[in-house]
Amino acid sequence: MIATAARSGLLVCQACGLLNRPGDEAGSWHCARCAAAVHWRKPASIARTWAFLLAATILYIPANLLPVLRTGSLFESENNTILGGVTYFWKTGSWALAIIVFVASIVVPATKIAVLSLLLVTARRRSTWRPFDRTRLYRLTSYIGRWSMVDIYIGAVSVALVQLKPFASIDPGPGAIFFGAVVILTMLASESFDPRLIWDPVDGRHD
Repeated sequence: MIATAARSGLLVCQACGLLNRPGDEAGSWHCARCAAAVHWRKPASIARTWAFLLAATILYIPANLLPVLRTGSLFESENNTILGGVTYFWKTGSWALAIIVFVASIVVPATKIAVLSLLLVTARRRSTWRPFDRTRLYRLTSYIGRWSMVDIYIGAVSVALVQLKPFASIDPGPGAIFFGAVVILTMLASESFDPRLIWDPVDGRHD
């Protein structure tokens, strides 16, 4: 049997990493070093992660359908969605930029939503299916999630550089707000999920 902190009656502080032995009064445990609240597992981890993830999934639709940028000149104006921007970059020969925006703004958020959904379902069912691989998936989604903001970064740089009114202008569209919300919500979902729930069924923890 593998020796774990929980099996030894110890709590790990999520703020400073110190191992703590819980006090006598249940529900009022605090870290002996930094005084942060400590728990066996993140409170309501699955419920809070589902809430963030469902909100991100709903907002992901208008984030891709609504224009992210509005470009205008003396002769014409155009609204660009994320996919429209990818198509434009591809047609103009900027293939590398098109691939970066497509992966960071479309593939990464969708993949993160799918992976977190898989982790939540398996954790809820206390599945023992490939825990090591699921842990690696969680680490990967936590790491790459921040790169979804590259599309917003490109838009912000464009807005700052191309402000030559009344000759030309670039303004952020409503899709940028929804997309930024999707990125933030998926990051909150990733932070809310407790990866130790993956290993509890494997270690035989049934509380």
